[in-house]
Parts: sequence; C-alpha cells; structure tokens
Amino acid sequence: MGEAMFTSMQEGTAEDWAVIGAAHQEHFKKTPAHLMDMLKSLEQVTVGFACDQLQHSLMTGTLARRDGASDEEVAIALLHDVGKAVNIPNHGAIGAELMRPYVTEDAYHAIYYHQHFQGKYYFEYLGASPNMREDHKNTSWYELATKLVDRWDAPAFDPEFEVDSLESFEPLINKIFAQPLRML
Repeated sequence: MGEAMFTSMQEGTAEDWAVIGAAHQEHFKKTPAHLMDMLKSLEQVTVGFACDQLQHSLMTGTLARRDGASDEEVAIALLHDVGKAVNIPNHGAIGAELMRPYVTEDAYHAIYYHQHFQGKYYFEYLGASPNMREDHKNTSWYELATKLVDRWDAPAFDPEFEVDSLESFEPLINKIFAQPLRML
C-alpha cells in the first residue's frame, strides 16, 4: 500500500483517496483493541466510588449479559463509561462518539445521555434536577436508556460482585467494533 502524493486535500486524486480509504479500513481493525485498552485503564479510576471504574464497567456488562440483553446492549453496558478514560465530565458524550459508527442511533443516544437518566438517583444532592430523563420521554431510545441505567448501571458499584472477566467480553467487542455500521 502506497501513500497519497498530495500535500493539500485540494490536490487529492481518486487514486490518492483510494490509498487513504484502504489505510483507513486497516485502521478500523484496531478499534476493538483500543477499546479494550481504554477499559483496562479504568482500573486506575475510582473517583470516590466503592469500586474502580473497571469493576463498575464489568459489573454493568455482566448484569446486562445475565439479564439476557442483546449483543449491542451488553456492549454498550460494558462501555458506557469508557469515556472516563479521557474526561469524566464529558464521558457520556465521549463514549457515545467512540461507539457511534458501530452501534444503532438508539444505543448512541442512550450512552450520550445516560447521565441524565442517572440523575434520578443523585442530581438533587448536586443542585441539579433529578428529572432530566423526562426531557427524553418521547424519544425512540428512552426505554433503552432507562434499562441501561436502572437495571445495569445504577446497581453496579459492588467491589465484591463476581464479574465476568474482561477477556470474556473480548469476542463481543471484536464482533461489534471491527467494522463500522456506517461512516459519519
């Protein structure tokens, strides 16, 4: 595989863009490994909770798996906080954008806004409205976000819970994140 020969996008030819497109396809194959590395890094993030964020993520994914969730639901449950590897205040948006090319629009929105749904449990203690989820009541993804938060995410802070191993989720991550559903 060669390299594109232009130094400015305005100069690119069809041949240049074919080379770039092929290189991008190869890079897509690395996404599952990057996500697994980001999850592993959450072991170093506790941010005041009783368990680290890797344990929380594994517990959330394990609860979804044991609840009979679809592959996509298990994947987003596992990865819902992966954005914390980059930035905690924006973690929902970061995680959602990382996953967007690979998951449905409903899954994307459930991840993006999951903090609005969690707020039911703690926003009143932080000076915010605990009813933010109601702003999304008429969306196609409301039920998914409610299930994600209420059944899998909110109950997932037990450091003693026997979680499924990170490695047990690897085939699922490889399946869902190896090739984008769509290009944005």
